[in-house]
Amino acid sequence: MPKNEFTLLSRAQALAGFTIGNLARNADLLVPSDLKINKGWIGRLIEIYLGVISYNKSEQDFIDLGIELKTIPIDSLGNPTENTFICTASLIKNKNTTWRTSNIKNRLSKILWIPIEGDKNIPLKIRRIGRPFLWSPSIKEDMMLRKDWEEIMNLIIFGKINHINKYTGLLLQLGAKTLNSKLLNKDIENKDMIILTLPRKFYLKKFFTKIIISGHHI
Repeated sequence: MPKNEFTLLSRAQALAGFTIGNLARNADLLVPSDLKINKGWIGRLIEIYLGVISYNKSEQDFIDLGIELKTIPIDSLGNPTENTFICTASLIKNKNTTWRTSNIKNRLSKILWIPIEGDKNIPLKIRRIGRPFLWSPSIKEDMMLRKDWEEIMNLIIFGKINHINKYTGLLLQLGAKTLNSKLLNKDIENKDMIILTLPRKFYLKKFFTKIIISGHHI
């Protein structure tokens, strides 16, 4: 685990320019043929090099530094190719949770972004690592994220989770965690009746992460 922010950033910067194949070979790992069934594999590869030891879902990756790690695939124009997963959403016992005490607020407080070439026509082995950077939301961004979160959480609390779609929230999006209908979570339906529904995740929308990375040379 890096002892300070400077050491962490230096380690991340040392990876820039290398390919996924370079890193995998050095770590004695096989590059998967399909990321669809190996979701998060690139992130776990990067974690090996940066010394992530916290796998607690309620904590940041570098808990002692207060920093979350996020890889982000980008196309040849520097545009994110997908929304960015932040954390799993709690579907019950939310009435006393505030933005300030929420897990997502904690995860978003400071992020080490590591861009990865994400064009699908580039074989995974030769996709390169971009220049990393640290980011924290501005006061205005924090207010907008809070507004999105409160809108989404109010719908969850009042049993209207099925009213939430990709247009709910400006910067944040709530999406299904899995398409496997056997993996269901408890949720509160109207009149506090417990129902089963698909787990949900919070994501940052692509247009917002594009704004985040646009101010950095990657």
